Amino acid sequence: MKTSSRPRRRGLWRTIAVALAGMALATGGATAVAAAELPATESTDQFTFQGIIRDGQTPLEGVEITVTGNGVEETVATDASGAWSVGVADPGTYTVSIDTATLPDGVTLRGPEFESREFTTASTSQIGVLFPFAASGGGGSTGGDTGDTGNTGTGGDTGTGDTGGTGGDAADPGGGSAATGTTDNSFWSTVLARAVSGLGFGLLMALGAIGITLIYGTTGVSNFAHGELLTFGGIVFYATTTLVNWPVWIAVIITLVASAALGYMHDWAIFKPLRKRGVGLVQVLIVTIGLSIALRYFFQFLIGGGILGLSVPRGDILNVGPIVMRTGDVVSMVIAIVVLVAVGLFLTRTRLGKATRAVSDNASLASASGIDVDRVIRIVWVLGALLTGGSGILYTYFIGANIKWDVGFTVLLLLFAGVTLGGLGSAFGALVGAVVVGLVTELSTLWIAADLRYAVALLVLILVLLFRPQGILGRRERVG
Repeated sequence: MKTSSRPRRRGLWRTIAVALAGMALATGGATAVAAAELPATESTDQFTFQGIIRDGQTPLEGVEITVTGNGVEETVATDASGAWSVGVADPGTYTVSIDTATLPDGVTLRGPEFESREFTTASTSQIGVLFPFAASGGGGSTGGDTGDTGNTGTGGDTGTGDTGGTGGDAADPGGGSAATGTTDNSFWSTVLARAVSGLGFGLLMALGAIGITLIYGTTGVSNFAHGELLTFGGIVFYATTTLVNWPVWIAVIITLVASAALGYMHDWAIFKPLRKRGVGLVQVLIVTIGLSIALRYFFQFLIGGGILGLSVPRGDILNVGPIVMRTGDVVSMVIAIVVLVAVGLFLTRTRLGKATRAVSDNASLASASGIDVDRVIRIVWVLGALLTGGSGILYTYFIGANIKWDVGFTVLLLLFAGVTLGGLGSAFGALVGAVVVGLVTELSTLWIAADLRYAVALLVLILVLLFRPQGILGRRERVG
């Protein structure tokens, strides 16, 4: 009598969850090390304005930054790595200015409005400031100040949203909220701002998480190279908008087509041959890890190891009650919701969507019913990569219009946490799980250091699996 492979898959997934928890702790430690690279401020300082000034990949030393307001007037110069930092003791509104006379010849700001700007301290203790440079004749310096490096809060520029730091730092842009702040420093306003940021973050993660769960449901493969699909979308969007200056709508179309093509190549060149040879799931898992490493360092070879800024405006400042955010962040959330609704309708109302769910439930029975399983799997790979590439567009825009070679890897843990939390193989479960993870990671920073937010999300995952192993929307019969 043939036994079901579901219990074995469940055991494998639990092993993966434990590995993810360990990786989360390691990631938190790595973030703390990256944060330590910034210039130190006095321990009495409650808030810190900071950033890194670069012309492309070249750090600019000696550029003077001045912070004024609330009786403070302090000027600092960037160090050899381009980093600067100014600490202030009191909350309030401050003006941060760059002395353009100290910039090297040929380096200019993208616009005069970036020379001097106001920032309001809010929920985050460290505020990244972006000074974007105009493109040069050779293709240009687009990054300027990479912004929030070593942010221990949950946003970059929480007053105006310009840097959009995401709870991580510029060296680790993967992680937390958009640049959502408050007009006051009350606790409940801060909670509301964090909840909105967490919701937006969760919706963007849901696009990538659905891709993971569709691939897992139809093939049983836990794709650890999925984060690189997100990075790929961000890199193509950066290249098309910033390097060649195409209109955003054209750049979006090209990015989505390229992401879909990469998903097709994944299945055609690697995973379909492995399926035909009957390679086991553990071996395929190892292949995905190797593929992740190879793609990640290929991306580093292409764009370098620093942060690159996108020449895409993030919109005007928007005040919604006590919340301060950018209109671009609202647009990102709306787009994510529309796409998620479209995916839900595709899975429930179309023939192909129903075939996908049938293959996910029982591939052998689906094949016996006349469904072309290989075709469905190929379409799932294309759809999953398409959604994740779109997530890469929105996510790089969401974190402050920055792209880094390993941005997808930094959120891979949270993508898997969302999939497992919502229920294995359930696209709607992945949506719910990703939103829960986004909210937990943001709200947890009200009480703990932001470096530990990933660990909190993984702790919630472990607790849910202990009391409800099938996940929030998973079916108990899947557990075995």
